[in-house]
Amino acid sequence: MLVFAGAGSGKTRVLTYRIAYMVHELDVPPEQILAVTFTNKAAGEMKERIEQLVGEKAARVWAGTFHSFCSRMLRTDGQALGIDPNFVIYDEADQQALVKEAVSALNIDAGLYPPESIRWEISNAKNDLLAPSDYVAASNNPLQMEAKRVYRAYQERLQANQALDFDDLIMNAVRLLQDSAKIRKKYQKQYKYVLVDEYQDINLAQFTLVDLLSKQHRNLCVVGDDDQSIYGWRGANVRLILAFEEHYPEASVFKLEQNYRSTGNIIRCAHEVIKHNSSRADKQMWTNNPPGDQPVVYHAVNQQEEAEWVVGQIHTDVLVHQAEPGHYAVLYRTNAMSRILEETLVDTGIPYEVVGGIRFYERAEIKDIIAYLKVLFNPNDAISLRRIINRPTRGIGARTLQTLDAAARKLNKPLFEVCGMPEVYEPLRLAQQHAVADFYDMMSALHQQVDQLPLRGLVQEVVTRSGYLTRLHESGRADDAERAENVEEFISAAARFGSTAQDPSLAAFLERIALIADIDEAESLDSAVSLMTLHSAKGLEFPTVFLVGMEEEVLPHYRSMNDPAEIEEERRLCYVGMTRAQKQLYISHCSRRTIFGETRQMAPSRFLKHLPADIVQQCGAPLADRQLIESPELESEMQMTGRRLDLTAVLSRAKAGDSAPQPEPQEPTRKRRKPRAHTKEKTEPYTAGEYSVGDRVRHTQFGEGMVVSIKEEETGATLVVAFPEKGVKKLLAQYAGLEKV
Repeated sequence: MLVFAGAGSGKTRVLTYRIAYMVHELDVPPEQILAVTFTNKAAGEMKERIEQLVGEKAARVWAGTFHSFCSRMLRTDGQALGIDPNFVIYDEADQQALVKEAVSALNIDAGLYPPESIRWEISNAKNDLLAPSDYVAASNNPLQMEAKRVYRAYQERLQANQALDFDDLIMNAVRLLQDSAKIRKKYQKQYKYVLVDEYQDINLAQFTLVDLLSKQHRNLCVVGDDDQSIYGWRGANVRLILAFEEHYPEASVFKLEQNYRSTGNIIRCAHEVIKHNSSRADKQMWTNNPPGDQPVVYHAVNQQEEAEWVVGQIHTDVLVHQAEPGHYAVLYRTNAMSRILEETLVDTGIPYEVVGGIRFYERAEIKDIIAYLKVLFNPNDAISLRRIINRPTRGIGARTLQTLDAAARKLNKPLFEVCGMPEVYEPLRLAQQHAVADFYDMMSALHQQVDQLPLRGLVQEVVTRSGYLTRLHESGRADDAERAENVEEFISAAARFGSTAQDPSLAAFLERIALIADIDEAESLDSAVSLMTLHSAKGLEFPTVFLVGMEEEVLPHYRSMNDPAEIEEERRLCYVGMTRAQKQLYISHCSRRTIFGETRQMAPSRFLKHLPADIVQQCGAPLADRQLIESPELESEMQMTGRRLDLTAVLSRAKAGDSAPQPEPQEPTRKRRKPRAHTKEKTEPYTAGEYSVGDRVRHTQFGEGMVVSIKEEETGATLVVAFPEKGVKKLLAQYAGLEKV
């Protein structure tokens, strides 16, 4: 049986109630039931629900993850494959260390063929059930050719250590069932009823395992949603759920199309997007929930304005309507996009939580680049120096570092200074001597440029001369590509700080980062705004969702642009994001976004074209406002003369149709502050009649500006005000504290 369970349709309930029905109504022995899923969290939720439904008998139902089930199988019967029952399971760090050993033993250049990329190739091979002898490298792919050599040596080392990695658990369980008819019949007899959750995420190895277990009794029930298959990059194969009826012609197929989570308008928007995928089952979600508020699409000038709009909406709801921060989630395509949102949330004092990841400035690659900058700022910072002396790898291993540390202690000199004393490390091998000397020379040259280069130029020089960014780009791994994006986003942050801060020095930049990094973690998602990637959001729900960065080359991602199948997965990712929203959905995109350290013109995502125009509210700065703050003439006047502009004249030029090329506007210098009560509050909401388009006003933080549009809302008048030096701001008149000039 295949159950297509759409978003918010009660997928987990299907499995747990089916198990309860079999136990209570059909008298199926609980120990004959096997239920598997992908994550420990999902498995725990499944076990809890089964226990609530069947009581003590739940302990006899085997419910857990694929990996835990296979581990138990191999400890019991793995000796048939020569596997010691006391094997250890290696995590990613252990695997990486073992791959490095093999790479070194085979004299493979780790710079050209990074061990992490090779480990990724080996993992993909195991997901496809390819042993070292079966693995065939593409003839034009030198990385795969080297991976084939390493794969064999890696497996030999695993065996010598009596260890299995995560992929081995599935692969060897399949081998066990395939090679031994006796063992296969044992498990087929023991588990007559097999149930699989999240079937859209299954890979070939997991499919083969399930097929072997259920082949005799044909009692297989799977639940999933092809529209939510978003893990193709790590082996999931959406074609397996779509081909279920081909594999099992006698199967019954059911569709759960009623959504209990979201409003009617959200459901309609999501369906209008996903229906354009050609590789999907024919189904359509519907709901008995009311239509609800209109989904909103916001056009921002750049990501700074986008972040301020998102946080402004949340801040207004929290301040005016007493909404809970935990009711809001901001979803984005890549982790690098969280930085500007985090900084803006810090400025308002709204608590937030980065879910499924770590804060931007706490990510390993960002901490590495910050460590470089700290050593340039303070060469006596030995902690930062130890972090970067061999990142990226340059041949300065633990033994070499121990020699340098011992010399520093003996001579009572800073570690960096000792690196510049060749006589101290003469006992080292020549290669290590050269590595230390080259590192010292590189850092010394960079140190001389601290006061010569602007901040962006200095950071760019660090990531270039250190080889850090080049190594990430050459890796070939998907997560290294994301790390490279994070580093490039850090360059963008440095550029923005250098062009907007009153003190654009390295010292001020490091202090700003330290203040952000030290923000306490929110205790729970119930009390904090959730920031997360779209991949991390799957399975969650929130009253209000912001889906940011809806632009071509962001969503859909630039790596998917030339592959129709990957474009369809990007569309599914968009669908997953939209269906996380229960009551309100906001979507935003930018005219310009700073990516990889440079500002680029962005096109709206193709997925936005599918949204039904009759229920979607389009908003954002009107054309005149955008031209006002993007005008090259405005930028020139501000930079060349420093004069305060005649806003009326500029606005008139914009309304007349001046559409010259649009450079990135100057963005505001931001200071950490707590929300404050404005002194000019009124007991009754402001009305549109108290302001007119063209009114000159003064704001305590943004200075003088001009009202360029007004919208009357339930909470009072919302003003869009253009500030020459601060950009366009959307302000709730009642709380803005504006004075007419």
